[in-house]
Amino acid sequence: MASLLKTVVTGCSCPLLSNLGSCKVIPGKKDFLRTFHTHQALWCKSGKPGIPYKQLTVGVPKEIFQNEKRVALSPAGVQALVKQGFSVVVESGAGEASKFSDDHYRAAGAQIQGAKEVLASDLVVKVRAPMVNPTLGVHEADLLKTSGTLISFIYPAQNPDLLNKLSERKTTVLAMDQVPRVTIAQGYDALSSMANIAGYKAVVLAANHFGRFFTGQITAAGKVPPAKILIVGGGVAGLASAGAAKSMGAVVRGFDTRAAALEQFKSLGAEPLEVDLKESGEGQGGYAKEMSKEFIEAEMKLFAQQCKEVDILISTALIPGKKAPVLFSKEMIESMKEGSVVVDLAAEAGGNFETTKPGELYVHKGVTHIGYTDLPSRMATQASTLYSNNITKLLKAISPDKDNFYFEVKDDFDFGTMGHVIRGTVVMKDGEVIFPAPTPKNIPQGAPVKPKTVAELEAEKAATVTPFRKTMTTASAYTAGLTGMLGLGIVAPNLAFSQMVTTFGLAGIVGYHTVWGVTPALHSPLMSVTNAISGLTAVGGLALMGGHLYPSTTSQGLAALATFISSVNIAGGFLVTQRMLDMFKRPTDPPEYNYLYLLPAATFVGGYLAALSSGYNIEQIMYLGSGLCCVGALAGLSTQGTARLGNALGMIGVAGGLAAT
Repeated sequence: MASLLKTVVTGCSCPLLSNLGSCKVIPGKKDFLRTFHTHQALWCKSGKPGIPYKQLTVGVPKEIFQNEKRVALSPAGVQALVKQGFSVVVESGAGEASKFSDDHYRAAGAQIQGAKEVLASDLVVKVRAPMVNPTLGVHEADLLKTSGTLISFIYPAQNPDLLNKLSERKTTVLAMDQVPRVTIAQGYDALSSMANIAGYKAVVLAANHFGRFFTGQITAAGKVPPAKILIVGGGVAGLASAGAAKSMGAVVRGFDTRAAALEQFKSLGAEPLEVDLKESGEGQGGYAKEMSKEFIEAEMKLFAQQCKEVDILISTALIPGKKAPVLFSKEMIESMKEGSVVVDLAAEAGGNFETTKPGELYVHKGVTHIGYTDLPSRMATQASTLYSNNITKLLKAISPDKDNFYFEVKDDFDFGTMGHVIRGTVVMKDGEVIFPAPTPKNIPQGAPVKPKTVAELEAEKAATVTPFRKTMTTASAYTAGLTGMLGLGIVAPNLAFSQMVTTFGLAGIVGYHTVWGVTPALHSPLMSVTNAISGLTAVGGLALMGGHLYPSTTSQGLAALATFISSVNIAGGFLVTQRMLDMFKRPTDPPEYNYLYLLPAATFVGGYLAALSSGYNIEQIMYLGSGLCCVGALAGLSTQGTARLGNALGMIGVAGGLAAT
């Protein structure tokens, strides 16, 4: 429709795009200047560019692509265009698969006509690109009105033959897949709308073909672990999948080469995965850039490891205008557990899995492959509604005038403006291919990353707290504290003072640390270490054993037996506690150096023996130190971060108590 891009001037001697000199600009006429600045298309007060909406017909044909159930305009979209002034014609049955009947369209103000009449409209809106109509035996492009306008998904880089056909009809083409991903265009970004649906539907399909719950459960019949899902690609589809999977209770992991996408995964409650190699994957247009060979090798290593762990894989990686990258080899897929599910959202572009069969659902070596290329169409009502909203908002945005339909295509435009949206979306103008769009001006640039000096890197390295240094600091602090306890016992004026300090210390600390804020997951380890500490009943047995090498009486024999049983309780309690805590340990956790806690234990017990040999009576303070360590053990077992420290303190406390008896 070439006339849409030309100026229709009534009552004015100056056309819009030429002979500007014939319009007389009178200095000082503020109302002319105001008119010019209010709408740059209104060069003369008496005329407007474009064609009145009431003279234009919008056609909505029925989609003929195999299994396509969507329709370009919903009844609500038709109503919006009719209100704007357009006449709308809809092919009979166009919306049936989307649950929109012909009566719904009639009620919205549309006329129902045949395919040929609809395709001959001034402005045709479609979902799929034009193709051969098997019923009519002719290509849809050949039925378009000469110099008409087409709005549809086109994918111009992949369809040069289609562009040639449209060029023969002098068509102006707006490709919905080329809408720039800028803030101003979010309302008509059809790719994002469809990707959102595809991401959600991918999780629903995966759940349907997965043989377990997504959420973990503990029932009388047994424990059910949660499903583990890896989502590759933090775009709209990937984030939609992450949100849906997380809401269903699954353990979700997300991978992307862009730091911003990883942050978005994290905000949804997913665990962001990264490779050891640091490299930014930020690219143009909301897509990730191609990474280096070293990064890809590290990425493949990560994927190979994850395939052995996760139950469901959802991949969304696409490269604009190119075949989708193969991220998962056949060997990786075959390493997955039997019953696993993979969903390839890039199947239409070739697929991210080497084993993907585009458009098919099949099982390979026990792994279910979902390679459907029509996921948005499988939620046709929702997809059609959103796509219709995208189109109606786009038409209103590119032609904001209330009376006439007009938009101007410029090669000179700023980033993020309406000119950017129009130039990026229009891939053909009056039959002339103008794809791809030129680079916009004033593209926002991120602040350059200042390289760090050698001195700064060394300072960061020195400031890094290693696991050894962290444990050593904690052990030193407890060594100092227990040494202070021994010193307090030495300088105590009498036994009564030591007894009062013991009572005061225990009374002030025991209640708070033993019952406040215990993590539910640590109830069992806490009870186990409590069981070990209760083994201090061995102290009573020691006191009744008589002090001989062998028991000489029945009571001494029973005391020895009680001591032995309590010792088993002590050793077994601490051992079981440690094993329970090891169950919480992940492969990615830093190494532990718990043997360093032998330092405060040796200082405590050895210091007591040294003081005892020097004639000092510090048993009461030893009881205090041992009691505090036991209380500290219970407190430590109340949170995961200090649980292992708590177990070590329990051992120190029991050892000190036994040594002082």
